Amino acid sequence: MPPIDLRSDTVTRPTPEMRRAMAAAEVGDDVWGEDPSVNELEERAAELLGKEAGLFVASGTMANLAALVAHVPRGGEIIAGRETHVVNDEAAGHAVVVGASIRQLAENADGTFNLGALEDAFRDSTDIHQPPTALVVVENAHSHSMNSPLTPAYVASVAEIAHRHGVPLHVDGARFFNAAVALGVTPSELAGPADTIAFCLSKGLACPVGSLLVGDRQAIARARRARKLLGGGMRQAGVLAAAGLVALRPGPAGMIERLADDHANARRLAEGLTGIPGVLSAGGIAQPGDGPLDPARVRTNFVLFRVAGDRSAFVAALRARDVLMDEYAHGQIRAATHHDVSATDIETTVAAVAAVLSEAGSRPSADPIAAGQPHGA
Repeated sequence: MPPIDLRSDTVTRPTPEMRRAMAAAEVGDDVWGEDPSVNELEERAAELLGKEAGLFVASGTMANLAALVAHVPRGGEIIAGRETHVVNDEAAGHAVVVGASIRQLAENADGTFNLGALEDAFRDSTDIHQPPTALVVVENAHSHSMNSPLTPAYVASVAEIAHRHGVPLHVDGARFFNAAVALGVTPSELAGPADTIAFCLSKGLACPVGSLLVGDRQAIARARRARKLLGGGMRQAGVLAAAGLVALRPGPAGMIERLADDHANARRLAEGLTGIPGVLSAGGIAQPGDGPLDPARVRTNFVLFRVAGDRSAFVAALRARDVLMDEYAHGQIRAATHHDVSATDIETTVAAVAAVLSEAGSRPSADPIAAGQPHGA
């Protein structure tokens, strides 16, 4: 049996229906705009989120970077949360490629930043010493806050402030549909206030490759040029787009509605872990403070937690039991549920965590996992 892989929802494998669609995909040259499957996917994505146009790209990072290039002039500044993906996890593309700085705002435990702090973050456009504010970015769902969903009302408030200052709002929605499903709102309702939204096909939607960027026609035209600059022009990409078309089908035929199953499995996992001695609060904005893991913090498909003792030794001991988890930021451990993880797998995982921590607790204090020493020290 393959291991239970909870490291990320990026490890999902395409469904049999996706594989059949990919094999039969009608293709053309997408750089020339002639791949019918890509064109259909871009139209479907734009329609689903209530925007005018879409752009198929290789990855979520490329989708965000294309949006930054489309919106931000060289020497401009972006306002974004301190713990967001564009700040921490995209190889400083905003600086290296766009030539922009980021003014970082501290986030709350629900993934939001304070609207007053946002108001104060805009630069004085008359002061030549300051970089001009060009874009506001939010991440929805917000990974480091236990993948918390940001509500339509909050996104609308951020957009109102940004637009009043004359700048657009971009949503990094790598797990956008997790947020919409968790909140019980339509994708277009959640996307409505934003100027551009990026979302991944290759996470919870289980496609092998790809992300979409949607927005108005002018912004997407600029982003299409940016995609070319980034080396992202793909030719017969309909083979990949075909999987996305399956994922974005409505109802049970697609992959969006079933995200609720992943959320239920994540909550089930958190409830199982919280009673195990040695499983602790994630800390940080994922679950501020110490004490046990709080299952109520789990709103989507992430369970973030810490363990008493050495994290690396704990993860290695789980791996020996064919359960994979990720050594995440801030000393945390991430377990991300997805299409390839069943309710039975959750039960097996809880038992494995309990066994590993029980064994660690019975070892002499010199053992790294019991004593909390760096692994191998």
